Amino acid sequence: MSRSVTISAPLRAWMDVFMHRSMRGWGQFAKSTGLSMPQVSILMQLYYKGSCGLSEISERFDISAAAASQLADKLVQAGYLERDEDPSDRRAKLLRLSENGSKLVKDGIEQRYRWMENLAATLSAEDQKKIASALEMLTQAAQRLDEQK
Repeated sequence: MSRSVTISAPLRAWMDVFMHRSMRGWGQFAKSTGLSMPQVSILMQLYYKGSCGLSEISERFDISAAAASQLADKLVQAGYLERDEDPSDRRAKLLRLSENGSKLVKDGIEQRYRWMENLAATLSAEDQKKIASALEMLTQAAQRLDEQK
């Protein structure tokens, strides 16, 4: 049996559990804030990628420009986004997280990290070391794959 087949099943099982838990957590977080998942997704994109225009949001989420505009308008009205003039095109606007938007995203991320900390606390110190080592190897392998593309 090859090495990749040996880790494939447990890795898939972990990914299924983790993704289910992560998506459920983000769904609950979105619901608690009164935002939709697409709105939370836009906030997350801006948090991790920085400011961008409506066309980039439309492309990344595969939605129409009108739909992207509606989502952004609601987030601006709620105080989570701000519009700035695009220095390269004065007719265009850039969207960026406001201070409230950044805080909201950080709170959601902290909730997810708390779940991970609670999970880790159920493991022995020895198992935590083994898993940390394995995750470091997986992270490095994933980064190498991404660099090849």
